[in-house]
Amino acid sequence: MDMLDRLLGHDIWTTRQLLSRCRELTAGQWHQPFDVGNGSVSATLRHMLDNIRVWTDLAAGRPVRPRLEFVLESADTWLEHFDTEYTAFAILARQLADEGRLDDYFTDTLDTPPTRKTCGGAIAHVILHNMHHRGELLHMLARLGVQNLLEGDLLSWEHTTSASKIKND
Repeated sequence: MDMLDRLLGHDIWTTRQLLSRCRELTAGQWHQPFDVGNGSVSATLRHMLDNIRVWTDLAAGRPVRPRLEFVLESADTWLEHFDTEYTAFAILARQLADEGRLDDYFTDTLDTPPTRKTCGGAIAHVILHNMHHRGELLHMLARLGVQNLLEGDLLSWEHTTSASKIKND
């Protein structure tokens, strides 16, 4: 498995695990204010989802879709939207890598003035951005009383999913 597939696999699996644990939250807990992340579980997840959408659009060279305005109240709805957006991101990332275009530039039209950025930089940004906010979500979920949360590290993911096999010759 190459590094990109490893990072993408860990990112989607770990985020899905946290979203699944959000099934344990009450309606009020989704929006309970916190002094971390974007202020609540819901707001932090929305920010993560918007970030994936924006950078996928920018790196693909297409117009950026509007930010999400609807309220997603259930973990299953979040999972559905996350899977759709992350799959599009992962397909684009894999395509750009396979075509040797990670160092190609695109124009970030959201900057003023617009700036050039690399496709590989955008891919790494999304993955690391998600990791950062998963840490905040873990903190929020623990404060909300969710027990036995995963650590979320890559090596545990590899062990848990058998994504990587160590061969002893």
